[in-house]
Amino acid sequence: MNTKYLNIKLYFWLLFFCASLIFIFFPQIDLYISSLFYDGKSFPANGMWLEELFYYSVQPIIITFALVSLALFAYNFFTKKNILNMNAKVVLYLLLVLGVAPGLIVNVTLKDNWGRARPAEITNFGGTKEFTPAFIPSNQGGYSFSSGHAAAAFSLIGFALLSRKRKKFWMSLAFAYGVFVSLARMSAGGHFLSDVVTSFFIVTLFTYIFHMLVLQKDEQ
Repeated sequence: MNTKYLNIKLYFWLLFFCASLIFIFFPQIDLYISSLFYDGKSFPANGMWLEELFYYSVQPIIITFALVSLALFAYNFFTKKNILNMNAKVVLYLLLVLGVAPGLIVNVTLKDNWGRARPAEITNFGGTKEFTPAFIPSNQGGYSFSSGHAAAAFSLIGFALLSRKRKKFWMSLAFAYGVFVSLARMSAGGHFLSDVVTSFFIVTLFTYIFHMLVLQKDEQ
């Protein structure tokens, strides 16, 4: 299980594969988890301050991290210094982490084209659309699969992976933030469990792949 493929341990690939099969063949898991947040009439967490805190925090946090990284790169470039080792390769890596997985794959390819209805939109929870399992395309014009907010939140793992001290702490913190954002989206009826889990795996896999392709040679 310690064998790596594209810089990712075999067990992680297997976890993604098994999780995908479970959500496809046992879609009632999605319905059951979403029902825990449903009170029979609505998703009461939707609009609550804690849910909105995590929902609206994602974009400014990501933008802040990106702008600070670019500012550090510019400062290092013009002053010939090396604050936080923010060089051109690191910037390229971060652009790939933020742009490809949460941007092109999750939002542009999946979310905008898959058509899966959100929990709050389906008949099981008072809506008018039909439930469809994860990974099965739908023609209902929904934007549930997969979660853009969860993908963006989990992309902070890419920043944490750059840390040279207390890496496990920063990785855990980034993961925890992604989990809380995912829970906020689920509690509001915005996404199913499979939506946020899929976003986590996609972002994490591509983060480690880009880390290997762009940076790993410099760290060896």
